[in-house]
Amino acid sequence: MEKKIHFISLGCARNLVDTEVMIGLSQKTGYSVTPSLEQADYIVINTCGFLKAARDEAYQHLQEITEKKKKSAKIIVAGCMVRLNQQELKERFPEIHYFVSAGDVDKIVEALESQESGAFVGDAKSFLQLGEIPRTVSTPKHYAYLKIAEGCKKQCSFCIIPTIKGKLKSKPIEQVVREFNAFIDSGVKEVILIAQDLGDYGKDLGMREGLASLLTALLEKEGDFWIRLLYLYPDEITPAIVSLLEKDGRIIPYLDMPIQHINSEVLKRMHRKTSKEDIVTTLAYLREKIPDVVIRTSLMVGFPGETEEQFLELVEFVEKSKLDNVGIFQYSKEEESYSAKLEGHLPDSIKQERFDALSLVQQRSVQENQKKYIGKLLKVLIDGKHPESDRLLVGRFYGQCPEIDGCVILNDWRKVKGMGEFVLVEITDAVGYDLIGKAIKTLSGKEKSSLSLLY
Repeated sequence: MEKKIHFISLGCARNLVDTEVMIGLSQKTGYSVTPSLEQADYIVINTCGFLKAARDEAYQHLQEITEKKKKSAKIIVAGCMVRLNQQELKERFPEIHYFVSAGDVDKIVEALESQESGAFVGDAKSFLQLGEIPRTVSTPKHYAYLKIAEGCKKQCSFCIIPTIKGKLKSKPIEQVVREFNAFIDSGVKEVILIAQDLGDYGKDLGMREGLASLLTALLEKEGDFWIRLLYLYPDEITPAIVSLLEKDGRIIPYLDMPIQHINSEVLKRMHRKTSKEDIVTTLAYLREKIPDVVIRTSLMVGFPGETEEQFLELVEFVEKSKLDNVGIFQYSKEEESYSAKLEGHLPDSIKQERFDALSLVQQRSVQENQKKYIGKLLKVLIDGKHPESDRLLVGRFYGQCPEIDGCVILNDWRKVKGMGEFVLVEITDAVGYDLIGKAIKTLSGKEKSSLSLLY
């Protein structure tokens, strides 16, 4: 009888790719995937252990799994938490059948078929899909994530990713090109390049401008598609990368550029490579070269020793810098991190207060910034029906990344011919983080290639 597996993927898109590898390997062996937890014979949860909040989320999911699963179903825990939190997981959830660390996701079938409880925790701290290892893409057919590297060579004082994921490991350019071409040939319209840090791509392979070299190779593929870059630090935005963004609109001018803070002293304690002056200069350079660039960033409040004056400097920066999308986080004390040993840890009440204050400023800033699109014509990739109404469609222009940013809501979509298509949309309003618009026409091949991103 066919065995059914229910997969739960937590954390970032990098984790999702690992989950897709486990799905592909399982299906190749004869297992089927079910969206129903209650009907599954196996439940595989791929965890994120980066922050306490992420670990708490995994514990909440495991509690739900133990309550809802059928009695005979086996639980397998995979991912980042296995290496650092396996003992606590065992104690809290003795029902767990097997553990598979982030570096051993290719052992998923062996874990499923094992009659005895156990664990795969090898030397590798992260998994990078190579060769003929299968992967079943779980995103909609028109976009996909492509992981080009794993691990991290930076040593930010608040971060334990190098401890969890290990040293930088880049895929060879030829491997990335093969995967990319396969996506485009299968009809994918948007390929999202991901890594812990895109800017360091290839440095472990001896490349100085690895990311620029990779992008140049990918652009040899003919066709109308989007390449989106996730996680590119300000010190790694080189003239070579900016030149490619200027020359070929298929690398869309959207940069997820983690800044974390703007005060130079706080940045120094964070062990970041950039100062306030560096960040301001980089933003000005990008906007001069690429006027329509969209910048997403992440900011942290409550880092050890952050003074009220330093926090207000961050508030002023958000008010004046006109960032397009901002993710705000409270500092989380991770015992394995360097910052855990610093003096000046702030009480949770102050961190929450600063989080709330900066969030309000950020919301006002982003919503005001959204108004510049009203009256514009945008090239929009249609994702599907609105989750709350069949009378509306949702899509994204280049400045909106799946899952993390707002969307374009179409209240008039009579000219849309199909999902996953590029459509010319007139923006009529902005509500919160979303834009409202009406479809003008579905873009043909020649139009898709000739039309710019913003009109």
